Amino acid sequence: MIIKQIYTFNNYRNFNYLIGCEETREAVAIDPLAADLCLDEAKKSNLKIVSVVNTHEHFDHIGGNEKIIQYTGAKLYAHYNAKNVIKGVDIGLKAGDNIKVGNTVSFDILDTPGHTMSHISLLTNGTEKALFCGDTLFNAGVGNCHNGGNPLSLYNTFYNQLIKLDKKTKIYPGHDYLTTNLQFTLSLEPNNKNAYDLLQKSKIENFSTSFISCLETEFKVNVFFRLKEKSIKESLKNANLLSKNDSPQEVFLALRELRNKW
Repeated sequence: MIIKQIYTFNNYRNFNYLIGCEETREAVAIDPLAADLCLDEAKKSNLKIVSVVNTHEHFDHIGGNEKIIQYTGAKLYAHYNAKNVIKGVDIGLKAGDNIKVGNTVSFDILDTPGHTMSHISLLTNGTEKALFCGDTLFNAGVGNCHNGGNPLSLYNTFYNQLIKLDKKTKIYPGHDYLTTNLQFTLSLEPNNKNAYDLLQKSKIENFSTSFISCLETEFKVNVFFRLKEKSIKESLKNANLLSKNDSPQEVFLALRELRNKW
């Protein structure tokens, strides 16, 4: 499996992806905002884009669809409930569906609502697990719920699905917010050495845009996976965001509310 992570150098700090088959050189473009960058990378890597997948309907994840499809004739896939808001969807996807690219690339589709209610993630089959998760899970953080999302649904996505995946699963998010997310972690867990060490590395030029996390790392540095930590609960209570009910769900919701103010 060929994975090309394309950083867009825009204000939204988007990642676009090309995932290709080594044998046929066929590829899927995931969330291609920067059409020219994706087309240039495909040409440079001798890949033929045969499909486009949007993890969700926001403009910064679908903006390159039309140009890529015009140049390649690729089929467009998205959540089945997004067919009315994303122009030109050929195939609507639901949980349990599978997408194949060439002979060696296969994805299982996860329905991962929260950031929006029409959000999918793509989990590779095979021995090397990778999750292309759009704006559901970021390096050391989670997506917001401002534009058509729901924090409780996001919590359920995390704790009914993501936390159960293989801890070695590599994470390929829709944006690079690593440095800010780690700073948020340390504001709540100042003694989190894993987060501190990673933050120092993130300040090195190009590190945060080339860093590939995995779930095992996320469990150590991402507060949204660390809901039972005493210092996190105390920080939230001190901010008057958490009552005596400090269940994992309430901690998650309080963290999401606090992160909105950062």
